[in-house]
Amino acid sequence: MPSDFDADRSRLLFPWLAPFYTGLADLSWLLMRVAAGAIFAVHGWPKIQAPFKNVGMVEGLGFSPGVFWSPLLAGTEFFGGILLAIGWLTRPAAAGATIVLLVTTYFHWVVQNQGLAGAEKSLLWAAITFFFAVRGGGFLSVDGLLRKEI
Repeated sequence: MPSDFDADRSRLLFPWLAPFYTGLADLSWLLMRVAAGAIFAVHGWPKIQAPFKNVGMVEGLGFSPGVFWSPLLAGTEFFGGILLAIGWLTRPAAAGATIVLLVTTYFHWVVQNQGLAGAEKSLLWAAITFFFAVRGGGFLSVDGLLRKEI
């Protein structure tokens, strides 16, 4: 995926920085994808160890039956995080993560009445995962190496 700075140096206040930005564009994409995926997988690790532990919580949010949604949540966080980190099936993994994060935004903002202060982390992570759902895994991903994306 070419950098946004590859073609048009005239957009830059300091055009001589274009090679620096171009050289780091793929690395920044990789770093953000791996960090988001790894953190999402680590967050999902306790859930995957006890996939039915959150049945009551998901049913309390209106997702019934909880025996279906709780393991789906666990799998989306853990396996989706791994897929996002390695950049394989990046778009569907990131889309699933985005949905989960929008639900957690609702949970913190509305259900727990915490407003933006409680939901800001979920909103930030949702924006990051939405980026990958739309843009894909980038050059340094399994999807990129296979030259196939969904």
